[in-house]
Formats: sequence, C-alpha cells, structure tokens
Amino acid sequence: MYYYMYSRLARLASAIVVSVYLRLAPEHRLPAAIDDGFSALMWLRSLGQGHDSYEPWLNNYGDFNRVFLIGDSSGGNLVHHVAARAGHVDLSPVRLAGGIPVHPGFVRSVRSKSEMEQPESPFLTLDMVDRFLKLALPKGCTKDHPFTCPVGHAAPPLDGLNLPPFLLCVAETDLIRDTEMEYYEAMRKANKDVELLINPGVGHSFYLNKIAVDMDPHTAAQTTGLLEGIIEFIKRH
Repeated sequence: MYYYMYSRLARLASAIVVSVYLRLAPEHRLPAAIDDGFSALMWLRSLGQGHDSYEPWLNNYGDFNRVFLIGDSSGGNLVHHVAARAGHVDLSPVRLAGGIPVHPGFVRSVRSKSEMEQPESPFLTLDMVDRFLKLALPKGCTKDHPFTCPVGHAAPPLDGLNLPPFLLCVAETDLIRDTEMEYYEAMRKANKDVELLINPGVGHSFYLNKIAVDMDPHTAAQTTGLLEGIIEFIKRH
C-alpha cells in the first residue's frame, strides 16, 4: 500500500524517499519506533559527514540540507517525537527542513467528539485505536501518554521544543480529527511554524485504498490534492 503512494510522491517531488525499518509492538513497545526513526536520522548525518558508510543514491543525489520527516497515522506521531528529539542535537550537515505528520494518531483517554460521531472506516475503527495502543504504549500507560497525546499535561510544553516547520495533514471525516486539530491549535498557541492541509469528504489514510483512488473520482482528486500540498510545502522549505 505504501509503495504506491511514496513512489508517486518521490516521482512528483523529485525526492529520495528513505523508508525506515521500525521495530514493531507488542514485542517492542514505544519508544522503540521513535528510537529507530531517530537512529535513521543519525545515519543520514553519518552519511553526510562521510563517516563509515556510503549510500550512492543519497551521497550522489541527496540534499542533506533539505531533509523532511513524513509519516502517516502512528507514523505522524513519530514525526513529532523524532523532530522534538532532533532539536536537541547538532545534525550537521543535515538540516531538518520540515515535518509532515499525515493523519497522526493523536488521541487522549477521553473520547473526542469526532471519535463519537464520525463514521468508522476500513483503515480506522475505535476498536483498532484501543487495541493498537494497548499493544504499543508502555505497559500501564493510558492514551494520555505524551507518545499519543503530545499536548496533554504529561507532555513537554510545545513552546520549549525546537521544531522545524510543520505541515499537518487532516482528513475531514477522520475519527481522530478533533484531537489532530487540538494539536494544531496548541502548536499555533506555542508560536510554532505550522500549516494545515484538510482534505474534505475523506477519512483516515484514504489514499491507501488504491481501488478507491483508481475508481472513485473524489478519492483520486483528494489524493492528488494531498500530494500537491505536500510537494508545495517541500519546495518552499
């Protein structure tokens, strides 16, 4: 599912997409995936510095001064947390130019209005949210943990984080739209550079349904619009 989407993005954006291997829950609970994402960023830094390894595509064609983090659903959470961690280190010659969380899995213990009212989809149901997070969060933790609720009381204040410009992508009928919008408003309140892209009439990770992308004009148009918005953001940074 992801190969189709990200190969299309790579072609249209003239970008090299680095797909990161992430250890999976429940064998490896969070923050394992965050650690792996950050390790990939450190690997890019090592390549840029000419240390230990050489990757022809990246060393010959990559621009280490324009690196973007992108991830969807739970991967959107990783974008936030990897970027926050990267803000504490010297990445030179890598410059983290932006973060693009797409339909991030930001939730909280108390159900939001959109969780209660929006229709479930093949890509996200309330049962999936509860089961996945029970398997992925550290044992004994609730959905109010900073991994899933970066704007909650337990999370570090956003205004203290050194974050690059962000493009938050939201689907209008996403079950977790309201908590994604809470994140957007909190980022704005913290004076962070954050932009918002909303796709109307579609749900969580809608672009992964290749049959709908191929057969339904609205889904196809919204997928194109999402890609165009991401590419425009990349080109400006």
